[in-house]
Parts: sequence; C-alpha cells; structure tokens
Amino acid sequence: MQKTNFYNEINKNKYKSGFLILLVIGFLIFLGYVLGFFFLGNPIAGVVIAMAVSLFYILIGYYAGQNIILKASGAKEVQKKEYPYLFNTVEGLSIAAGIPMPKLYVIKEDSPNAFATGRDPKHASVTVTTGLLNLLNREELEGVIAHELSHIKNYDVRIMMLTTVLVGALVLISDFFVYSTWFSGGNRDRGNGHIIMFVIAFALAILTPIIGELMKLAVSRKREFLADANGALLTRYPKGLANALRKISSDSHPDIPGVNKATAHLWIESPLRGKKGFVTNLFSTHPPISERIKRLESM
Repeated sequence: MQKTNFYNEINKNKYKSGFLILLVIGFLIFLGYVLGFFFLGNPIAGVVIAMAVSLFYILIGYYAGQNIILKASGAKEVQKKEYPYLFNTVEGLSIAAGIPMPKLYVIKEDSPNAFATGRDPKHASVTVTTGLLNLLNREELEGVIAHELSHIKNYDVRIMMLTTVLVGALVLISDFFVYSTWFSGGNRDRGNGHIIMFVIAFALAILTPIIGELMKLAVSRKREFLADANGALLTRYPKGLANALRKISSDSHPDIPGVNKATAHLWIESPLRGKKGFVTNLFSTHPPISERIKRLESM
C-alpha cells in the first residue's frame, strides 16, 4: 500500500475544509443579497442583516455552547484519583501537542465513544464513555485521545460551531424569505424579467438550506480526516487509532442517550447508528470508518 506523508494529508484537509466554509459564507451573503433586493429595496442592507443574525448566533454558541453540550450528553467531570490512567494519558499527549491539559469528563455508557469541545485550547474538555475505557488497550486509547486533542489544537470545535451557526442562519433567513414571498405575492408588478428572477431566487431560497447542510456535513467529515492525521502524527503510531476505530465501529451497543443530530458531529464516530449507503454517507457527519482506517494504515 502506498504510504501518505503526514503533513501532506494535514494540509490537504485544511485546504478542503477552509474552502467549504467559504462556500457556506458565500451562500449566506447571496441569500442576504436576494432578501434585500426583493423586500428591502437595498441588497446591501439584506447582507448586513444576514451577517448580524449570524453574529448573534455565533456569540451564543461561542460562550455557552460547551456547557450546553456537556449537560445534554450527561457528562460528569472527573478527577485524577478516579481515572489516573486516563489522566496520565491525556496529560502526556497534551504536553506533546503543546496545549494546556483540557478538563476531563466521563459518561457512564457502554457504547464506546469520545468527543472534544471548547472554544479554544484554554477552554476545552475531552469526554469519553466508560465503554471506551473498557474496550481499548493503551495504544488504542492514546490514538483516540490524540485525535480529540487534535480537534482542540486545530480549533475544530470553533470551526464546526461557526459552520453550524452559519447554516442555521441560512435556514432562518431562507424561511423568512419563503414566508414573506408567500404572503406578499412576489411583487408581481415588477415585470416579466423580475418575475423570472424572483422564481429563480425563490427556488434557490428553498435549496440553499439543503446545500448549506450538505456543506456543513462535508466540513465535519474533512475535520475528522484532519484530526485522524494530526492524531497519528502526535502518537507516531497510526495503527493505534486505526485499531480503535475498527473496535468502535464493530460495537453493538445502542445509541448514547442525550445525543442528537446537532451534536453528533463532535464524536469520534457518529453515535447515531443506521444503515449505510450513498445517501446515508452524503448526509453523514463522519467519513466511512473503512476510509478512515485505510488512510491511517497508508501513513
């Protein structure tokens, strides 16, 4: 199997995820422009309103998002005396990654999984389930922790929060556009040219949230690939994470209570299990496990 350079893999995924985020922002600006053109008579005003709505949601997510997620998942903060091996593993890898040691949380669930959250390395946490601790050996656990610490170091949680908020703003603005159009009748007095433009814009207003959601999920998948590559670089042992993912994906325990589609992208593997296929993968928060393992084993 052809080997892949760690740094090439990291740079490739950074570029792709950055490009996708720019596309989301582009759609948001476009929808604000359309809204301003048809309902405010000033496209620039529509763009300003769209960005203001986005900023409001970003501030809420930035300062309160972590606590909301931890409470919803049932995570409990733990101390070193309770899980000394976990603490030592996270502490050692945090030093190697050059970031402050995050707070540690544990969820008492048999389903093996883990996630990281926090707006920056100084305000971050790593959460694991007891099922994960019972299932993995030392090298596999190090691989998973390195993956989560890479999310923190790369500001992935902040990036995904930004993407999620922007897509949410797209949905909010699109809904307003659709409802306003329904009740206003679309300004029919503007002539045939404007009517055609209006029909096209109306169709795009409906499609934009779907496209935005697809791009958000694509960003999430790219950040998972990036964290896999960074985690492998941190431990210098890609096989550890590959074996951990293989065990996690083979687990038969049910979904973790308190987890929903809004937070599924945070976990190392989607906690929402279901049938696999092209459509499922298209709307998945994570890349296929088989592809992640293949990339890790090629490093």
